[in-house]
Amino acid sequence: MIKYLHTMIRVSDPDATIRFFELLGLKELRRYDNEAGRFSLIFLAAPGDEEAQIELTHNWDESGYGEGRNFGHVAYSVSNIYETCQKLMDGGVTINRPPRDGKMAFVRTPDNISIELLQAGPALDPAEPWASMPNIGAW
Repeated sequence: MIKYLHTMIRVSDPDATIRFFELLGLKELRRYDNEAGRFSLIFLAAPGDEEAQIELTHNWDESGYGEGRNFGHVAYSVSNIYETCQKLMDGGVTINRPPRDGKMAFVRTPDNISIELLQAGPALDPAEPWASMPNIGAW
């Protein structure tokens, strides 16, 4: 038997990244600070789906991570993609690939990790301003 546990991403600014995921609707479950190893592990999940976690790893002495494209993305299903994208935009997040089709969008964390948002169930009918919004940058 195999079971999904979490996806780990390295972050430079844990507070900014936690704010990003809180805007998305995730909550911090637990945190482990290791003084000897000089790192923190912070686990977050969507309420009601606590088994699907994201682990934020913060190495206290790092001086910035490169933007290697070897990491693909983290994907979350949302109940209303338009409302979710609007909430993120209201929180200052750029929607890199808007949900023009009512089904899929891409945003990025403060450390430039790509997050795919997928509409739960059937796609929503196309709606403005999303239907005519262009892609912004890489997604």
